[in-house]
Amino acid sequence: MTTVLFLLLGGLAGILSGLFGIGGGVVIVAALVGWFKMPIHQATGTSLAALLLPVGVLGAREYWKAGHVDVRTALLIALGLTFGAWAGARYAQGVAPATLQRGFALFLAVMAVRMWFKAG
Repeated sequence: MTTVLFLLLGGLAGILSGLFGIGGGVVIVAALVGWFKMPIHQATGTSLAALLLPVGVLGAREYWKAGHVDVRTALLIALGLTFGAWAGARYAQGVAPATLQRGFALFLAVMAVRMWFKAG
């Protein structure tokens, strides 16, 4: 049963990634912590490991075919993500689980409020 739930979580994260460009932290980490009761460090590491594979390649291809991908910008962001993920993961290892989980929740809340008020 857990296998099916993890596959469904991946599918949901994939759909939301294709729709909104989100998935890893916003969907997967939140679900692993909230629904599967996984410790925050383990949830974050598991999400990063899942994203190591070229999970967005088919979705990105669809956007590219429609002329909606700025390749130069995407490559520069990917380079930043590579080193940023390393630095963030390294730092997170020294942060208490409760502090990390509260920081994540605060980040999501701030982003949600910001998006709500900036909407057209």
